[in-house]
Amino acid sequence: THNSLLNIVTFAAMLKQLPNLMTVGNLLCGCLAIVSVFHGQPVHAAWYVGIAAVLDFLDGFVARLVNGYSELGKQLDSLADMVTFGVVPGVILYHLMLKSSYFVTYENRDLFRVFKYYMFLVTAFSCIRLAKFNIDIRQTSYFIGVPTPINTMAIVSLWLMVYYNQFGLQHVILNPWVLVGIASISSALLIAEIPLISLKFKNFRFADNKGQFILLTLSIILIPLLKFAALPAILILYILLSAIYPPVIKEK
Repeated sequence: THNSLLNIVTFAAMLKQLPNLMTVGNLLCGCLAIVSVFHGQPVHAAWYVGIAAVLDFLDGFVARLVNGYSELGKQLDSLADMVTFGVVPGVILYHLMLKSSYFVTYENRDLFRVFKYYMFLVTAFSCIRLAKFNIDIRQTSYFIGVPTPINTMAIVSLWLMVYYNQFGLQHVILNPWVLVGIASISSALLIAEIPLISLKFKNFRFADNKGQFILLTLSIILIPLLKFAALPAILILYILLSAIYPPVIKEK
């Protein structure tokens, strides 16, 4: 009986660590995604980022389920997200900028050297976004600024569009000025004071989740139609639907 009780207590303690293990899994996926960028493997990177996004979405749910919420878990989550959804998009844009070198002429080669490192602006603003999220008490039922996982998945999809030359947009995306624009807009959206609807459903009533239901429906339609291009389109729709069906704003 004593051993059975001890086993139950031990199992319960291990179960409470499951959310932290999922968060560490998110971190490891981020590391593997970076390795995939080094090896020029966008499909592998996309899979790792996708798995990390699922783990990041579920770790909070599992923490509530097993009563495993802790301050340690909160800090781990931010640190893991910084790698997967902060460093990874910067590295991908840096990689794309290197591939855009055939646009570079003798006259603008010095500017190109600056452009390469400008891509890490996304990493810097992702860090600011994650830090703001930790201290902003408003972001419990909605977001302020684009969440880093969504931003990262949109950037990964751009790399896939380049790799497969989807819709013949390879040369367009690989233009250095286009990449600078992408990095600038992406960084601005991360810290913009734009209230965005939560991606979690409050309940299953359409009236309470109009934006979420419409976004989900349109996403299901767009993904098979646009394939990799669907994610940037979904990001734009997400922002537009948040403006049409704004979340209830809570005061600080």
